[in-house]
Amino acid sequence: MRTYRSLTAAAFAVLGLTLSACGAPSSADEGTPSGSSNTAAAASATSAADLGGMDKLVVAAKAEGQLNVIALPRDWANYGAVIDAFSAKYGITVNEQSPDASSKEEIAAADANKGTDKAPDVFDLGTNIALTSTDYFAPYQVEQWDKIPAGNKEATGLWVNDYTGVMVVGYNKTKFGELTSLDQLTDAKFAGTVALNGKPAEAGAAFNGFMLANLANGGTFDDGTAGLAYFTKLNEAKTLNLTDVTPGTIEAGEHGVVFDWSYNMVPVAASLKEQGVEWATFLPEDIAVGSYYNQAVNKDAPHPAAARLWQEFLFSAEAQNLWAEGGALPVLAPEFEGDFSDAAKAAVPQVSDLRSPTTEQADAMTTFLQDNWDSAIS
Repeated sequence: MRTYRSLTAAAFAVLGLTLSACGAPSSADEGTPSGSSNTAAAASATSAADLGGMDKLVVAAKAEGQLNVIALPRDWANYGAVIDAFSAKYGITVNEQSPDASSKEEIAAADANKGTDKAPDVFDLGTNIALTSTDYFAPYQVEQWDKIPAGNKEATGLWVNDYTGVMVVGYNKTKFGELTSLDQLTDAKFAGTVALNGKPAEAGAAFNGFMLANLANGGTFDDGTAGLAYFTKLNEAKTLNLTDVTPGTIEAGEHGVVFDWSYNMVPVAASLKEQGVEWATFLPEDIAVGSYYNQAVNKDAPHPAAARLWQEFLFSAEAQNLWAEGGALPVLAPEFEGDFSDAAKAAVPQVSDLRSPTTEQADAMTTFLQDNWDSAIS
């Protein structure tokens, strides 16, 4: 079952760092980062004040004229609208690289393209990758910094939570009928159609989908054996599909049951409705798993001023509203709820008990999955 209700304070508990799902790194390209005195100053700026204020940051970012983002599907949490709004507001061209990359692949892209103008300027990462990749980040504190709860940010600004959702199971109700239990997914009618959105040790959506199945089968955030046994059972029943999930694979019928974020299911359901297909969702055992994604600035960003301006925009009322309209729960929603559109207030998922592993639990579970997933699911 999925519920979308108006925002309430209960939805905004601090959840801590989480994994991010997001395409494949580009190969290194020839080129050099844009250079100027403003760009050089921006590369070491830890706040807009270091550049003389927001007006000066805007001037520097416009002079660069480009922003490289990675792992941001346009239909993911309304990112397409967010990107377009930023570009229109500041006249900056946004280069959208590898939209379906995982967090791990984002860092790989930074390595592959370091020192060129193709390197990502900013990251959208999750717990295991973010915590092991802080050497890649430049500390930056947006103007809204003091309004972001302490538990949702690294103290110096290396990373900061941005938005979360609720993990659900989406499925083709027209084809399969109503789905009420994860136990149904071993049925032969689901052959080759059940999927996590990525690999659970590398992608946030997949990690949290695994956690949802684990809890629904009696596991805990500290013990993933029940979840591993469940997906092993699906694999043995030949209903598990390990290929990457995209809106296109869902629409083509390759994936008919997907563990994914509630906000990712909104555009899928709307698109399939036009084809006469009902795409429904449910929460196994009414368990709600939610986790924040995280922003970080690449310390080697080829467009450091634009990277910092992007962060300022993401934590403004305008972008927080756009995320909410896409069905995501922004970290500053309690601050900006009064500025949100009716569509945003209606779209945000609301549950009374949103569960999330601690950073330590997520880190340990990632290690468990790295050690066991491939050998169990082959």
